[in-house]
Amino acid sequence: MTVTAPAPQPARLERRLAELRDEFDRSFADPPRSAVAGHDDLLAIRAGGVRYALRLTQAAGLFPDRPVTRLPGPLSALLGVAGFRGAIVPVYDLAAVLGTGGTPLDGGPRWLVLAAGTPPVALAFAELDGHLRIPSDGLIEEANGHGPHGCLRGIVPLPDGARPIVDVPAVRSAVRAAVEAVTRFNEDR
Repeated sequence: MTVTAPAPQPARLERRLAELRDEFDRSFADPPRSAVAGHDDLLAIRAGGVRYALRLTQAAGLFPDRPVTRLPGPLSALLGVAGFRGAIVPVYDLAAVLGTGGTPLDGGPRWLVLAAGTPPVALAFAELDGHLRIPSDGLIEEANGHGPHGCLRGIVPLPDGARPIVDVPAVRSAVRAAVEAVTRFNEDR
């Protein structure tokens, strides 16, 4: 004997479909959820052979193997430009900005992180070690930055060793200051 499920009632099906459609539309009006309460999300990266962490809230996107068009110029940290969502964005070698030296990105960067905020800027690094979700009280916060240009702000202690946290807005400020210095130098010539 075969048992068949009762056919859905058209009015009930239409009502459920309308609910799903409204819920979907409403999801675009809600503000984006930037973090899980009580936790910080970070990217574990390596730039110039040095281990760092980047806050995901300071990133607008992560892109592997994005082509970078090289540009000549006086800033060694400027690798070139790349296209993101219809915009041409300058790409800087994060290791060069941080002054860690290390291995230059000769073959082109493996990873680009598009910094949140304006003006648009992308930071290049060689290795992505993974995603970290750390309890907020597990981070060592610093009100003032340290390291080159004050670009490091905080530390995330991990079982395999601590990682300094790169402050992306401070990196943006360091890049802006370097560009302004070169511009002033060229204007004075």
